[in-house]
Amino acid sequence: MYRAKFSDHLILILGSLFLCMPVVVAFMTSTHTAADIHSNGLSLAWGDNFIATYEKVLTQKGGFTGDITGARMVMNSLILGIGFAVGKIVLSMMAAYAIVYFRFPMATLSFWVIFTTLLLPLEVRIMPSYQVMSDLGLLNTYTGLIVPLLASATGTFYFRQFFKSVPEELLEAARIDGAGPFKFFIDILVPISRTMIAAIFIIMFVYGWNQYLWPMMMTTDESFFTLMRGIKSILQVWVGSNIPDYNEAFALAVLAMLPPVAIVVIFQSWFIKGLTESDK
Repeated sequence: MYRAKFSDHLILILGSLFLCMPVVVAFMTSTHTAADIHSNGLSLAWGDNFIATYEKVLTQKGGFTGDITGARMVMNSLILGIGFAVGKIVLSMMAAYAIVYFRFPMATLSFWVIFTTLLLPLEVRIMPSYQVMSDLGLLNTYTGLIVPLLASATGTFYFRQFFKSVPEELLEAARIDGAGPFKFFIDILVPISRTMIAAIFIIMFVYGWNQYLWPMMMTTDESFFTLMRGIKSILQVWVGSNIPDYNEAFALAVLAMLPPVAIVVIFQSWFIKGLTESDK
């Protein structure tokens, strides 16, 4: 038995090391200068340029306008990730609540129409969405970045299934106590949905944080650039004999990993409960 447990843990440890190694290599490489990386490639050794690199990517202004900093790009990515997560959760909960509890005509059909939008990813509808935002004058705005992508069939599906598993006795008790639809939703459904909210928040935050194509279409003003665009712009500076700032690109990549990892670590237990728990 102990031998089996040892082998299981050994496999898990080796798998974890295999997955973490690219992150370690990226971090270690970011502590070297761009010239060293260009000459010697990736490195597992600690360099002497750690403080200078990370201070530069966070505080030094750059870009075509000379006004954007890494800290600003981090803030833009946070706004995008949190805006996506919160907006999708609110809309998904309200849509699922209406479908499950209001029992209006063709509610099931409405749900399946929403669900079929999974077959229409952003890439399929990006041009019409861009045209609408352009006509509304929402290019280079946080509203234009966040609002068009808030509808979530995935979130609606999960919350619908969760609400359908809530005992009817809760609804009957709320009616006896004189609670209306709004009070039932706010005081009863939202609190018992906190684990599901945490699970959906993690998924949607990472989805919003990693967006590249939509922000690239929607923003030409560098003050709205996200980390994903910042990394790409650094690697596009190969002009003549110039060497791209590989160390800064690796540093931005490491910084781009930190918030999603922190969110997953903080809400890990709630995430697992939200996707597996059935008791209400």
